[in-house]
Amino acid sequence: MLGREYKSCRWRHHLHSGASALKKNKRVSFFQSFNMAAARRLKRVAASQPGFLHLKSTSDSIDSMSSRRKRVNKNKKKNWNKHSDIIDVEEFLEDVRHQERTTGGLLSEKSDDSLFFVDVGQSKKAEQKEAESIEGKKRKGKTSRPLRIDLILQHDSLVPPPKDVLAYQQPNAKKLRRIAQKAEQLAAKGVVPRRQKQLPNRRPVDRKAKKAVTEANNNPDREYYDIWGQESKDSADPWYLQQTGKKLVTRPEKLNEKPSVLPAVEVIAPGGSYNPDFFSHQALLQEAHDVEVKKQKEEDKIQRQLAINKEDRATEETTLREQVEGLVEEENEEDTAPNEEEGGVAVGAIALAEKKTERQRKRQKADKIKEQQRLSDRRQTEQRQQLFQLRSIKSSIKQQEKKTKDKQKLRKAKQEAQKGQPRRLGRLKFQAQDLEVQLSDELAGSLRQLKPEGSVLKDRFKSLQKRNLIEPRERAKFKRIHKLKYVEKRAFREIT
Repeated sequence: MLGREYKSCRWRHHLHSGASALKKNKRVSFFQSFNMAAARRLKRVAASQPGFLHLKSTSDSIDSMSSRRKRVNKNKKKNWNKHSDIIDVEEFLEDVRHQERTTGGLLSEKSDDSLFFVDVGQSKKAEQKEAESIEGKKRKGKTSRPLRIDLILQHDSLVPPPKDVLAYQQPNAKKLRRIAQKAEQLAAKGVVPRRQKQLPNRRPVDRKAKKAVTEANNNPDREYYDIWGQESKDSADPWYLQQTGKKLVTRPEKLNEKPSVLPAVEVIAPGGSYNPDFFSHQALLQEAHDVEVKKQKEEDKIQRQLAINKEDRATEETTLREQVEGLVEEENEEDTAPNEEEGGVAVGAIALAEKKTERQRKRQKADKIKEQQRLSDRRQTEQRQQLFQLRSIKSSIKQQEKKTKDKQKLRKAKQEAQKGQPRRLGRLKFQAQDLEVQLSDELAGSLRQLKPEGSVLKDRFKSLQKRNLIEPRERAKFKRIHKLKYVEKRAFREIT
């Protein structure tokens, strides 16, 4: 019983699925037939153009039409355009564009006179002239032809450029048109606008100022105006300009100063030439020699400071003295310690016992007043004596002023000298570049045999440091974080 019910259910399912598949196939065939009909209609429209002439061959389209069409499920919308046959329509449009580029329009719309002409031959006079011109060209030489690049850059399309719609548009055209129409209506009625009534009451325009604004640049009589001048043209209140932010902040004068007075490119001495004079070359060698001697002296000084003095070496006597040092002094300190304590107690007792009486205090106070009076009298007498010493005082003041002026001059001269020297901008000190000099036996007689000295890149880098534009630097040192691990591979073991 159960088996029969199961078989009947399976049979119903097969029937239902078969019916749905049949409906689906009908729907697919309907869409396929619809697309095919649309493609045929497009072909008929392209082929039915009146007097249309093909410039390109249609062999590809015929081959593509003859080939078997691929069967695709066009039930979905995304496959309609993807698998529709529009090759013939694209060929037709491409042919139309090709005719517009080459002939300036469709051939079917052209007149017969522009496409055809009757060849009736050439007259004898024209043939003679042509022969004479050919002979003249042969005599003169090869005829000049345009360059290939000029031919490539020429405009070869006969399609007219599109019309620029924006060039004909006017901003607020509708509003201006409405205002003009209203003005015409008022003028027809005899009404004068308010603005036109107020024209006579206006102040006369300053023609000179307007002329100065619109004056031509090539006028030799115009006034000179320095655009980079420091004079401000604002005549308003300076406080108002400052509060409103219209007044520019005054630039500090220190910002206008250059960091160094040295030139960007320093010219080498005459002795550095490829074929220098003997004396100039010897002067340059002497300068390089002085630099090397100075370096050697500095190195010797450091070696002397680090050297060990033989007299300072330890001997048996000095080591024994160091070992015994302090033993005898400790005994003396133990003996003298109680005496010092007793003496301190006695001094303290005496100090406590001494106490001044009232008579002693009064006498001390009177002595203090007398001393103050004596000092004031002495000061007054010295001031009176200075009246007779005005000449000497003036001379001393002049000498002091002269000394201060001399110090100021020295200070200014030192500052001017320091302008040409590199400053300390970082933790490193500037190290001058070595002189580029060749020895007497290394000199070359010509530029071809000259050997280059130094590096241009290094010279520019040192020049930036010398002119205080960048701080002196040193090459970054590579520091390995992880230690290298050496692995002995199998191939190396086989060799060893």
